[in-house]
Amino acid sequence: LDHSTLPFLPMPHRILVVPVDGSHWVNMELLLRELHARGHSLTVLRSAKSWYIPQNSSIYTSINGHMLEDESDKNFYNELLQRIMKHRKLPSFIRSFRQQFEITSMLRMGHQICCRAAAKMFDDPVFMKKLQDAKYDLMLTDPGLPIGLLLGSYLQLPMVFNVRWINSGESHFTMAPSPVSYVPVSGTELEDQMDFLERTKNLLHYLYSAFEQYAIINPAYSDLLQRHFPPGADLLSIQQSADVWLVRADFVFEFPRPTMPNVFYIGGFQCRKAQALPAELEAFMQSSGEHGVVVMSLGTIISALPRDMMEAIAAAFAQLPQKVVWKFLGQRPSSLGNNTLLVDWLPQTDLLGHPKTRAFVAHGGTNGLYEAIYYGVPVLGLPLLFDQFDNLVRLKARGAARVVEASSLTTENFLEALKDILNNPSYQDNMQRLSRLHRDRPVSPMGTAIFWIEYVIRNKGAAHLRAVAYDLPWYTYHSLDVVALLMVLSGALLWASVSVCSLLCCRRFRKKTKVE
Repeated sequence: LDHSTLPFLPMPHRILVVPVDGSHWVNMELLLRELHARGHSLTVLRSAKSWYIPQNSSIYTSINGHMLEDESDKNFYNELLQRIMKHRKLPSFIRSFRQQFEITSMLRMGHQICCRAAAKMFDDPVFMKKLQDAKYDLMLTDPGLPIGLLLGSYLQLPMVFNVRWINSGESHFTMAPSPVSYVPVSGTELEDQMDFLERTKNLLHYLYSAFEQYAIINPAYSDLLQRHFPPGADLLSIQQSADVWLVRADFVFEFPRPTMPNVFYIGGFQCRKAQALPAELEAFMQSSGEHGVVVMSLGTIISALPRDMMEAIAAAFAQLPQKVVWKFLGQRPSSLGNNTLLVDWLPQTDLLGHPKTRAFVAHGGTNGLYEAIYYGVPVLGLPLLFDQFDNLVRLKARGAARVVEASSLTTENFLEALKDILNNPSYQDNMQRLSRLHRDRPVSPMGTAIFWIEYVIRNKGAAHLRAVAYDLPWYTYHSLDVVALLMVLSGALLWASVSVCSLLCCRRFRKKTKVE
């Protein structure tokens, strides 16, 4: 079945969309195109200073609001990268914590900006009345930033999340049981089979993530929530109230873990059949002959890498018999070979789906890795920030990728890893197996997403799929009150038993004494 076979709703519905900019917008826009094709009326809340979300579009109407981009600078990510690369030189047990401290600093600043942006909207009665009068049927949002879920809750709209990461980490940790004995916490770079030291590291990261959530993130919104929401509301409970979670994951790639009835998996929903390339690019691909082509792209956020790293990569490419298409911004490397084509933009999905493509050099972003899986192209990973390290650990565990540390990259180790990917058939075999598994499903990921979005609209929510666990106090969820009662009863029984035995012993002793 494909999403094109799904029945259309009897009338178009009004959907308010609050996306996250950058690479997150790439997949959200594809989802919006499908919803628009099915007749829905879409309104996108964006920043007037948005990096990638256009104000004018043929598929949606936009509203300018206050968002993260109003006060943030893309250069921040380049500066963060330099700090992360320094931490990568530390021992593996320590560096993940140092990286997490950097992320904590970023989260603290980011949530302060988000809260100020949300407060400006909530404190603007004209703006809020405009949203209320529009009578939307649904809130579709990416909870990587919480503005959408705050607005959805305030407007009392059914909510659907297009999600992989939430405001504090991987989405499953918010909405499903996550035993840390075999579920790696984001940022740990662990697999699901851990020894004792790794489980210790995993538990420490879990406790630190809980500290982040309750001591840093939630308090940032406490004043806003007190002024505009019912008593007792907090960011986490609002987040857990979403009707449906469309998680950009697939257990072909992810490690298996517990999940919930209102969670549906759409990993790779942005993938499609490869289209024809522009004539010049197609000619370059064909000129590679039997050796084929290597494609390299490091995503949408990082605009510049250290000069010496670029020179080392270019020198390694120059020694390959393959041709190379490299998405590149900045000064042309002096060591660049004649076999390498630099472009400031590339049709990534069409290149990965081209029969001449032999390998993909990538930073490990979710979109790019699922596209590589979809087309069966092995990956040489060069992780830089955020979830990229964990993503590549998963793909490496499947035998479909190798990873090179950016902090210690040289021409020699990069070239050795790249030749291994190109010449060892096991990487391609494993990736093509993942591709077959990923495609072997009754409904396409896009069809799954469209069905459940419209399901929530048809039924005005999906509260029957939400576990009652979200409404329980933490001590009830973990049955600590029951444990406490059993401990008290056990203690009372033990005390009573000791008292009775003591009393009986004392009576016998007195009788014995009298007889003597």
